[in-house]
Amino acid sequence: MRLHDLKPRPGAKHRRKRLGQGNSSGRGKTSGRGHKGHHARSGRGFRPGFEGGQMPLIRRLPKRGFSNARHATVYLPVNVGSLAAFPEGSDIDAAKLRAAGLANGRADGIKILGQGELTVKLTVRADAFSASAKAKIEAAGGVCEVTPSGKQSSDTDHG
Repeated sequence: MRLHDLKPRPGAKHRRKRLGQGNSSGRGKTSGRGHKGHHARSGRGFRPGFEGGQMPLIRRLPKRGFSNARHATVYLPVNVGSLAAFPEGSDIDAAKLRAAGLANGRADGIKILGQGELTVKLTVRADAFSASAKAKIEAAGGVCEVTPSGKQSSDTDHG
C-alpha cells in the first residue's frame, strides 16, 4: 500500500449541496431560505441565549447571593519534584520558574506543592508553599521564603 492508494471510507465524504442552481435543482430561487425574515438575510444568526423575543432565561431567574470567586487568589502550581532540575545551592524565584517553563500563564502567584522528591539543597522564593513541600525542601537542607506578590499584599492594606 502506498500513499496514493489511501482513500476515505465509503460514505465518509459527501458532495456539498449546491444552492441557487435553478428551480429544477430543488434548491433554486430562495435556496432553502424561505421568503424574507431573519433567516433569509445574510449574516444572520442569534446570540447565545436568544429565545426568539421571549424573555430569556437569564433574565427570568432571580439574581441573589454573592460569590467570592472573583476575589479568590489563583496560584500557578509547581511541584517539588520539578525543582530537582535546578543545580545544587541555586536561588529560585518566580522569574527563574517562568524561564524554565515550570510556571506558565497568568495568576496571582506561584505555589510550591509537595508532589515528587527533592535531593538538592535550594533556596526557594514563592508566594505560597504547601506543608509537605516546605517539609521536603527543608529536609533536603533548603530554605523556603514566602514573598507575597501584588494581590495578597494589596488585600491586607485597607488603610
